[in-house]
Amino acid sequence: MTPEIKTILYATDLSENARHAFSYAADLADKYSAAITILYVMEPFNQTMEVQVSEMVGPEKWRELKEEKKAYLSRQIENRLQEFCREMEAAYDSCRLLAEDIRIEKGSPHEVILEVSDSIEADLIVMGTHGYNILKDAFIGGTARKVVRASRIPVLTVRLPGGR
Repeated sequence: MTPEIKTILYATDLSENARHAFSYAADLADKYSAAITILYVMEPFNQTMEVQVSEMVGPEKWRELKEEKKAYLSRQIENRLQEFCREMEAAYDSCRLLAEDIRIEKGSPHEVILEVSDSIEADLIVMGTHGYNILKDAFIGGTARKVVRASRIPVLTVRLPGGR
């Protein structure tokens, strides 16, 4: 039986690997007439840094700076994701199915990816991976590895050609 794929969660860190993975997500969305939810996760600031900077500039100014940075980053991410979408228009008739929902969330990337995949009832997660070797991955821990291990749905991880 052919799997039914109606919703794809494409998780991106806006790297070259993620850009390459987007073409897989777009191709699958086209083949299955599925919608894509695009997700970018911003990691929270280190608690020590939060306290130090807040003490230096004052709590109100720090809140203001964080909001400005988040708004700026959100615009940059949305522009980059729209650029991905425009690049894909040459290969597909419409970008409609490629950008049904763009989300920018804050938190631990693997946890947020899993939470969003549950909340949107995704049928598949597509994400790039840097493909580190086993030893390095064991010490650093990779977002893709954590998602693959904990996900209840299939996860397609995509490396750059040539293992870059």
